[in-house]
Amino acid sequence: MKKLIIIISVALFFSVEIMAQNDIDALRYSMISFGGTARYNSMAGAFGAVGADFSAISTNPAGLGNFRRNEFTFTPSIYTSATKATYNGVVANDNKYNFNIGNLGMVYAFKTKNNEEEKGWKSVNFGFGLNRNNNFHKRVLIEGNNTQSSLMDLYLNAAQGKTYGDLDPFSTQLAFNTYLLDTLSETNYFSNVPNGDLFQRKYMETKGAMQEMVFALGANYNHKLYIGATFGFPYIKFNEITSYEEIDEKDTSAVFDRFILNEDVETTASGFNFKLGIVYVPLDLEKIKIKMGGAVHTPTFYDMHDEWMKNMVAYYDNGSSFSGDSPNGSFDYKLTTPMKAIGSIAIQIPQLGTISADYEFLDYAESRLRSKTEKYFDENNLIKQKYRKTNNLRIGAEALVGLFSLRCGYALYNSPFKSGLNNAERTSVTAGLGIMDKSYFLDFAYVYSKWNEDYYLYNDVNISPAFLKTTSHNFLVTLGFKF
Repeated sequence: MKKLIIIISVALFFSVEIMAQNDIDALRYSMISFGGTARYNSMAGAFGAVGADFSAISTNPAGLGNFRRNEFTFTPSIYTSATKATYNGVVANDNKYNFNIGNLGMVYAFKTKNNEEEKGWKSVNFGFGLNRNNNFHKRVLIEGNNTQSSLMDLYLNAAQGKTYGDLDPFSTQLAFNTYLLDTLSETNYFSNVPNGDLFQRKYMETKGAMQEMVFALGANYNHKLYIGATFGFPYIKFNEITSYEEIDEKDTSAVFDRFILNEDVETTASGFNFKLGIVYVPLDLEKIKIKMGGAVHTPTFYDMHDEWMKNMVAYYDNGSSFSGDSPNGSFDYKLTTPMKAIGSIAIQIPQLGTISADYEFLDYAESRLRSKTEKYFDENNLIKQKYRKTNNLRIGAEALVGLFSLRCGYALYNSPFKSGLNNAERTSVTAGLGIMDKSYFLDFAYVYSKWNEDYYLYNDVNISPAFLKTTSHNFLVTLGFKF
C-alpha cells in the first residue's frame, strides 16, 4: 500500500507543480494543537471539563460558564524547534526560534438576579479574544548522496512528447531554459544531469501560524450544568521557502556541475467554525467534585489564497551558468477540515487540586479541497486513501499549595496516516507554575513536543526517504487580571 500511495503521488507531481494545493496542505491546516494561555498549556490543554480558562473556549465553550469575575489575559511566548534529518546515512541539523503572542482574551461575567440559594441560572458570561492553535516555524536541512536518481529524471519523463510552448513554466520549462534539459528533436529531450551518484541537499524554512479569533457565550445553571457556544474565525499565514540542490561531486558528468531550484510559497486564509459544549457535575461534595463534558466542533470552512514562484540556476564544468524564473502563480480555493468531537472528565478536590482528561476524535480523511474551476478529484481521493480516523488524548493535573499552583500534563496526537504509510505521531510533555492573588495571576508554562516523519525530497519510488526527528520547546507566560 505504501508503494501504491507513492506512485499516486508521482502521478500527481506535475499537476502539483502548477496547482500548489494538495493533500499535504489539507493535512497541515487540519492539524490543530493545544495553545493559548500558560495554564492551559501547562496541563496539555486538558480543560474540556475544567473550564474557567480563556483558552478552554476553543475546546469546550461550556467552560466559560465557570467564570465568576471579569478577566483579562495576555500570553507572550518563545517557541523553538530543532530537526535532525537522516538521508542515506548522512545526518544534518537545523533549528529556528520564534517570539509570538499565544493568547489575548477578555471575559465578562454577568450574574443573574437569582441568589445562591435559589435554583436557576447563576450567570451568563461573554468572552472574546485570540488563541494561537499551531506554529509553523521550522527549519530543516537534508543532505546526502543518491546513487539511484535525479529530480531531472522526473522532469525528463514529463517533457517527452511536448513542444517548448507546452512545457510547465514552473518545472520543465525552467530546466530547459537552464539547459538541464535539451532537445534531440522538437519533442524529444535528454538530460545533462546524471541519473545517480549525485549529492542532494534540500533546505526548508517555514514560518507563520494558525490563530483563531473567538466570540463565545457561556451560562451556569445552578453550578450543576454549564452550556456554551463559540463562533470561531481562524486565520492562517504560512510561508515556505525551499532550496533544492544537486551536485556532481564525483564528476561523473563531463558537462554538468550542479543546479539549484528555489521555491517560495505563501498561503493566507480565513475561515469560520462553530463549537457547542456542555459540562455536567454529577457529583459535588465537600471533599470532591466530578465534572463531565462534551463538545462538538463543526468543520472549519476556509477561503484559501496561494501565491508561489520558482527560480532555477544551473552551473556547468566549463564555467558557464544559466538561470530562469517562473511567472508568479496565484490561486484561490476552499478547504473544509474535519469536524471534531471531544469528551472530557475532571476530578477536583477543593483546596488540593485537579486531575483532568480530554479524549478527541476526528477523521482526517474527511478534509476536502474545492474551487470554482478545479474539482480536485485526484487530490481528494488521495486524502481519503492516505489519512484516517484518529484518537487524541490529553491529560493534565494541578496541585494547589497556598497561592501557588503546580501543573503538569501529557498529550498524545495519533498519526493521521494510515498504517504503513508514515508515522507522524506527536507527543507533548508539559509543566507549569502559577501564582494567584485576588485581583491578578501570573502563570508560567513549558511544553516539550516531539514527532518523527518520513520525507521524500521528490516524488520518486526509487529514492529513499529522509527520516526527520523534530523536537520543539515552547515557553509561555500569562499575565491575568480579575475585576
